[in-house]
Amino acid sequence: MLFNTYQFLFFFPAFLLVHFLLKEEHRYLWILLCSLFFYACWNPLHLIYLFYCIVVSYTAGLLLEKRKQKPLLALFVLLDALPLLVFKYSYFVAENLARLLRLDLSAASFPRFLLPVGISFYTFQTLSYIVDVYRDDVENERSFLYYALFVSFFPQLVAGPIKHSKALLPQLRKKRPFDYDQFREGMLLMGWGMFLKIVIADRAARLIDPIYADYTGMDGIYLILGTVLFAFQLFCDFAGYSTIALGAARIIGITLTDNFQAPYLSTGAGEFWRRWHVSLGQWFKDYLYIPMGGSRKGRLRTCLNKFLVSLISGLWHGASWTFVAWGAINGLYQVIDELGKKPLQKIRKAALGRVLLMILMFLGYCVSLVFFRSGSMAQGVGILSGILHRTHLAGLTGEMFTWGLSAGNLAVLAAAIGLLIFADVCKKNGICIRKRILALSTPLRWLVYLSLFLVLLIFGEYGENAAQFIYFVF
Repeated sequence: MLFNTYQFLFFFPAFLLVHFLLKEEHRYLWILLCSLFFYACWNPLHLIYLFYCIVVSYTAGLLLEKRKQKPLLALFVLLDALPLLVFKYSYFVAENLARLLRLDLSAASFPRFLLPVGISFYTFQTLSYIVDVYRDDVENERSFLYYALFVSFFPQLVAGPIKHSKALLPQLRKKRPFDYDQFREGMLLMGWGMFLKIVIADRAARLIDPIYADYTGMDGIYLILGTVLFAFQLFCDFAGYSTIALGAARIIGITLTDNFQAPYLSTGAGEFWRRWHVSLGQWFKDYLYIPMGGSRKGRLRTCLNKFLVSLISGLWHGASWTFVAWGAINGLYQVIDELGKKPLQKIRKAALGRVLLMILMFLGYCVSLVFFRSGSMAQGVGILSGILHRTHLAGLTGEMFTWGLSAGNLAVLAAAIGLLIFADVCKKNGICIRKRILALSTPLRWLVYLSLFLVLLIFGEYGENAAQFIYFVF
C-alpha cells in the first residue's frame, strides 16, 4: 500500500479511529495488526520473510543476553541477513562470477529473485537490535508481540527511517493519549511530505524519464537538466516518504528520526552525509565506521574507512555496478573533504565561499546521481560523455514540452522547487515553519491548511502519473 494512493486515504483514518477508541493497553495489538496488513497489501508471501527476520532476531536477543559469544553473534547476524543476501545479491555475485569464468548464466540455471519490499530497511533494523543486545546497549525485549511491532511498525517499515530499538521500543510501550497538538503537527508533516512526493517528485519524473530513455540522441543541455531535476526528484521522493512516515507516527505520539535536514545546502561531503538519509548514515557509523576504527587511527585510515563505508552504502542501495560507482564517487568526495579540511574551513568563513561550496557540492552529487539513475555503466558513461561533448545552450528549445511536461507544468515544478529551497533554508537556520504555522491565529492557520489541501488537489500527480516511491526497490 502506497502513501500516495486512495487505499491509504481510507486505511489511515480507519486505523486512527479504531486506535483512539481502544483502551491504551490494547492499542499496540491494533498497530501490529494494521502494520502486517499494510505490508501484506504488496504481497502476502512477503510476510514470510518479515516474520523470519522477526523470529531470528528475537531469538538472538534471548540467547545473546545470556551468552556474550562472538561466534553466536556472527551466526545470528548471518542468519538474519540471509534473506537479504539471497534476494538482493545472489544473482549479482553469480552473474559476475560467470563473466569472470566465461560461463553461460541463464535464468533457468540461476533464477533472479524478486526483491521483497522494504527488506533492506527492516533487516538493518533487526541487525542493529542483535548487535545492541550483544553490546548491552539495550535490554532484550521479552515480549514477542512488542518486538514484532518494533520491526513491522507500518509508517517506517518499507523505507525507514531506520530506528534503533532503544529509541523506538520504549515509545511503543508507554501510554500515548490523544494529543491535539501532536495531531495537528503530524497532519502538517504528512501534507508537506505529500507535497514533496506528488507535486515535485512525480512531476519531475515526467520530464526525466524521456530524457534518460533517449540519452544517446539528446543534446547535453537536456542531460544536465534531467540530472539536476533527478536530484530534486530523488530528494523529494525519499524525503516525502520519510516526512509522511514522521507525521503518521507523530499523530499517535511516536517520534521518528528526521531523515533529511536540508542536505543540498551542505558545504562539503561530510556535512552532506550527516544531513542526507540521517538514519542510514547513523547506522553505518555505529555498526561499520566506528568498529572499523572510525577517525581514531590517523588521517589516511580515516579516509580509507570513509571511502569503504561509502562503497558499501552504494552496494546497500542496489546490487549493480552503477551503485558501486555512485558509492565510489561519493567516497572520493569524502576523502577530498577530509584531506582539505583546513582550506575548506577558511572558505566557509565567508558567505560567498559557503554559497560556492554549496553549489559545488550539489553539482558534484549530481555527477554521482548519473550512475544512480542509469540502468547500466554504459548508460552512465554515455550520459556524462554527452554532457561533456554535446552541450549547447541553443539546444534548449520548446520541443521539450512535448515529452510529457508542458510549459505550465514546468513552471509549477520550478515554483515548487523554489518553495522547497526556501523551506530548507529556514530549516538549516533553525526556523521551524511548521511551528510558526501552528502558532498563527485560527483563521490564518486554517487558511494555510486549506491552501495546502488545494495545492495537493490541483497540482498533485494522480492516476497514471502517480509513481511508486523510488526507495521501495532498495
